[in-house]
Amino acid sequence: MTIGEFAARTRLSVKALRLYDRLGLVRPVRTDPDTGYRYYGAGQVEDAQFVGLLRRLDMPLAVIAEVVARPPAQAAQAIGTYWAQAESVIAGRRALVSYLQARLTGASMPSYDIQTRAIPERTVLTISRHLHAAETDAFFADAFARLRAAGPGLPGIAGCPYLVFYGEVSDDSDGPLELCRPVAAATGTPAGLETRVEPAHDEAFIRVLSKDLAWPALLPAVDALEAWTRARGREPRGALRQVLIADQRTAGPDTPVVDLSVPLR
Repeated sequence: MTIGEFAARTRLSVKALRLYDRLGLVRPVRTDPDTGYRYYGAGQVEDAQFVGLLRRLDMPLAVIAEVVARPPAQAAQAIGTYWAQAESVIAGRRALVSYLQARLTGASMPSYDIQTRAIPERTVLTISRHLHAAETDAFFADAFARLRAAGPGLPGIAGCPYLVFYGEVSDDSDGPLELCRPVAAATGTPAGLETRVEPAHDEAFIRVLSKDLAWPALLPAVDALEAWTRARGREPRGALRQVLIADQRTAGPDTPVVDLSVPLR
C-alpha cells in the first residue's frame, strides 16, 4: 500500500505516519530510493493502530517506543504503569484546582491537628542538590544509601531523616532540596556530604497520610502551618520540612508517612 492507502486503512494521518517512521515506531516495508515514497504491508495495520491508540492516552512517543518493543504481556503491564502515573498526576491537579478555587472564593480550607514537640541538639549529615521533580527519585536512591552508610543514627523521632525545601521542586523550579540524617556521632564527613550541629528547638508539625502526600494536596497544610505560627507570634527558624516517619514505598494509603513541619525560634 502507498502511504495514502495505509493512512486510510489505519485512520491515521499521513503526517503521523511519517513521524512514526522517523521515530522507528512503524517503519514502511519499503521506501523507494528514487522518489522516497513509502509502502506498507497489510500486516502493519494493527501495529500502526496500536501506536495511534497509545497516543490517545497522551503517552509520549519515547514511552510508546518502549511499549511496542515489549512482548504483549509486558506491554500490557507497562501501559498499566503509565496510566497509574497519569491518574496520580490528574488527582494532584484536581487537588490543586480545589485549592485555587477555595483561595479565590474564600471557602474554608481543611482543618488540621497541629502539634509541637521539642527537638534536642543533634548532629546531622546532609546532602543537597538543585534538581527538578523528574530527578528526585534518582537523587533519593543515591542519597539515602550514602547517608545510611555513613554511620549509626539516632533513636526516636529526633533520629528520623528529613527533607528541607529551600525552594519549590517542580518541572520549572529546582529547589534546592536537602536530605538530612541525624547521626549518633560525627566520626568524619564522607566525600559529598556535609555535617552540621543543629541547635535544640521546638517544631510545629502536621502528620500526613500516604494518600495525602502529593504536593498539591499538601498546600492547605502548608498554609495552616504558616497561619498557626503567625497567630501565636512564633517565627520560623528555617525552611519547610518533611520528617520521614515511615517508608513510603511500603505504606498503605491511610498510613502516616510524613510530618510536615516548621522549626520555630
